[in-house]
Amino acid sequence: MLSRIDLRGEALSSLDARALRSTLPRAEFDVEAALDAVRPICERVEHGGVSALLELGEQFDGVRPPQLRVPAAVLDAALAALDPAIRAALEESIRRARLVHADQRRTEVTTQVTAGGTVTEKWIPVDRVGLYVPGGKAVYPSSVVMNVVPAQLAQVGSIAVASPPQRDNTGEFAGYPHPTILAACALLDIDEVFAVGGAQAVAMFAYGARDDEGSTICEPATLVTGPGNIYVAAAKRLLKGLIGIDAEAGPTEIAILADGTADPHLVAADLISQAEHDELAASVLVTDSVALADAVDEALAARVAATKHHERVQIALTGRQSGTVLVDGVEEGLRVVDAYAAEHLEIQTTDASAVAARVRNAGAIFVGSYAPVSLGDYAAGSNHVLPTGGCACHSSGLSVQSFLRGVHIVDYDRRALEEIADVVVTLANSEDLPAHGEAVTARFEARS
Repeated sequence: MLSRIDLRGEALSSLDARALRSTLPRAEFDVEAALDAVRPICERVEHGGVSALLELGEQFDGVRPPQLRVPAAVLDAALAALDPAIRAALEESIRRARLVHADQRRTEVTTQVTAGGTVTEKWIPVDRVGLYVPGGKAVYPSSVVMNVVPAQLAQVGSIAVASPPQRDNTGEFAGYPHPTILAACALLDIDEVFAVGGAQAVAMFAYGARDDEGSTICEPATLVTGPGNIYVAAAKRLLKGLIGIDAEAGPTEIAILADGTADPHLVAADLISQAEHDELAASVLVTDSVALADAVDEALAARVAATKHHERVQIALTGRQSGTVLVDGVEEGLRVVDAYAAEHLEIQTTDASAVAARVRNAGAIFVGSYAPVSLGDYAAGSNHVLPTGGCACHSSGLSVQSFLRGVHIVDYDRRALEEIADVVVTLANSEDLPAHGEAVTARFEARS
């Protein structure tokens, strides 16, 4: 089922970090190539506003929304119609996410550098965020939770959500995002929801949108967050600078570091769980046990045939982005998973907690047999908006911090500045920027 890369013996030791990364499975995801496709879309939104957005919905989503902003009555109806079991599950997911993310809130800190001189680090939320919730092959109310909860706990003053209109919706929901998405927004008291998907949603948040009468329907956002397809990622790249972005999310990934003690049926189930997302989803097993690899392949064959989205899963598991990597031991496996820097990393080994503590590069780490990635997707309390494509070696997942800016407030009195003046002047002159030093000494010159 899974292709194999054998890095036992001299094969791993002969590779430096860059060569190792290029050896490991990875999906092809060329954001640069998609820029040419999204540039005209973004330009249409910039100049055409609401009319362009409605036309693009019809073009790409197969349905023209009745209006761009979802009416409050439709949001209320979606919540009223929500299956009670799904509502209870979402409420528990929200509760747990709030518990975890509340502990991420930053506190203002003042450092007394010298007598009369302080630096205060103040954390200020961005003014307005646009949160994107995808709606392609699956419905993602969980992404509403993962985006909204940290933004609310960061005390962002203005929060808007965009999600693609669904052509299969009927009745009062016709032409709007999936009712479960709308219900999740209502549960979280988000009343500014737009029926816009893809690159055009990112452009709407970047430029804002006016209707033909010149009335503003969507104010521009300061920051855009949330996962999406390659066109969403390309629009983020194109418009970065005009707006802030969280990341250019690529296809989802799971890596599992396992030894011979792992249960092959659980490993197979977890690999399938991520392959279910998309044909480009990556499922990678790193193990020192050929017997486990063989058993996982056997379990996959049975489970893939029985799973609902078996065709999609089959394509993902047999693609170049998925496979089994054979190593000599857990130590070597750690080197491999650190090089891979997976979005989701499971540790299913002896003493999994100790092994997990040594991992340096991963978006999120799931420890042991009872912490599958799907727990984190929905209800662990952690955030599931995570870095992909190896970006976990330098980037973090979405958090309260994503919506805050640290600002230094420098407060020095005359004596404190006079005490350090010579240092400032010396450093300014060393950089051939004498006016920098003169801006300090001018404060102590005698004036007539």
